[in-house]
Formats: sequence, structure tokens, C-alpha cells
Amino acid sequence: MRAYARLVARADGRGGTVLAELRGETPLLLRQTPGSGRVVTVYVVGGAAGPLAGDDLRLEIEVGPGAAVRVHSVAASVALPGRPDAVSRMAVRAVVHDGGALHWLPEQLVAAAGCAHLAESRVELAAGARLTWRDEVICGRYGEAPGGAVVHTRVDYDGRPLLRQSLAVGPGAPGWAGPAVLGGASATGSLLVVDPSLPHERATVEGTLARLPLAGGPATLWTATAPDAHTLRAQLDVAVAPLGAEVG
Repeated sequence: MRAYARLVARADGRGGTVLAELRGETPLLLRQTPGSGRVVTVYVVGGAAGPLAGDDLRLEIEVGPGAAVRVHSVAASVALPGRPDAVSRMAVRAVVHDGGALHWLPEQLVAAAGCAHLAESRVELAAGARLTWRDEVICGRYGEAPGGAVVHTRVDYDGRPLLRQSLAVGPGAPGWAGPAVLGGASATGSLLVVDPSLPHERATVEGTLARLPLAGGPATLWTATAPDAHTLRAQLDVAVAPLGAEVG
């Protein structure tokens, strides 16, 4: 199955945000939720199970100057096996202009047994843009071994590289469960915060939660591992909490 969705947000000239374009195809459906204020909230709704091996899903997001968008998903995305030797793909491309803000806060990606999934995200930020970007991967459903999942994240700030991150889990990724990667944890995630107004923070490590300032821009990357999805979310929420109601 192939599906394409697009979201375009513009400032309305009165301190708020309007959606100039919002469209999608099953199983990649976009729905705006009622609300007021500067930030528009959109949910990604899965119109079918999956993604299944062989699916090719693509989402484009553009946030104009002065606009602010928060994107959630209704439920976790469960990557499932499908056609033999086929790979499922989810590609997200986002552009945020100067003064714009994008808060990407979907639910987890679950790599179910037998799946082969590739998630690719590419974000281009203008100088002065703000970003909150959360990625979480759960290695298998309860009581099962994980399938194969690869997550690539690429973020540029003001035309320069800010983040290049890749994670591979499952039987096709040698050493993924070892001490150099997940150390036996079944859940892992990261939260990238880009905000020129935030003060510079030093690198810290508390248990399995690490805070890493990035050299390529006004940004901090939080990474964590955990035994389950609930614990992982609680760890990353520590980073989200100081950002205020706009992100929550």
C-alpha cells in the first residue's frame, strides 16, 4: 500500500495558526482537533493495520514563519510482517521557517516479530525556528522477540547539519542488544529540542537518561533506554516538562 499526506501551517496574522493544507490517504490520515491559541494540534490516524511489509508511507510538513504545530498520533505504530522479503517504509519530511515551531510527538513505533521496517525523517530548520522531535522504539510486542527496524533521523539548522542519528534493532542488526547499544533494554527513545531562547545546558547522565548539547545549533538531544514503553515515556517527559503547555 502507498499513501501520501501533507500538512501546511501558516500564521493567521492575529497571533494564531491556520492549516492552509491538510490531506492524507489511508492509512495515513490527518485530523485537526478543536482548540484555541497559537498552536494547532493535528493527529495522525492509522486508517488500517500496520505498516505492513511492502507499505510505502510518506508525510510532508511545512510550518511557515510565526506558525506553530503540534503533531501527535492516536496510537502506537505497529510494524508487521507482510510480503516475503518486503520492507515497510515511513518517510517524514519537515520544513520549519524562521519563527515557526514544530512539535513532533507521536506514539511509539513497535517492531513486531518478523517485521522489516525503515523509518526515515528529514527536518530542515531555518535560523530562529523551534523544534521538538520525539522518536521511541519498542523492541517487539509483549512476550515476543522483535522484528527488524531501522530509524534514521537527519536534522539541519540554518543550512548546516545539526543531527545525524541512526538506530537498528532486531535480528538483522548485529550487537543491537549488547552493552554498546541497548544493553538488554526493550525500549529506547530520543527527544531533540531546538530553541534559540533556551539557555545552554551541560551534558549530563542520570541512570539511562543522557542530556547532550549539540554543537550545530541551539539544541539539546535527550536519549534513554528502558525496560518498557511506560518507563521510557516517563524518562523523556522529564525533558518535555520545562517546555510548557505549547508542547504538552
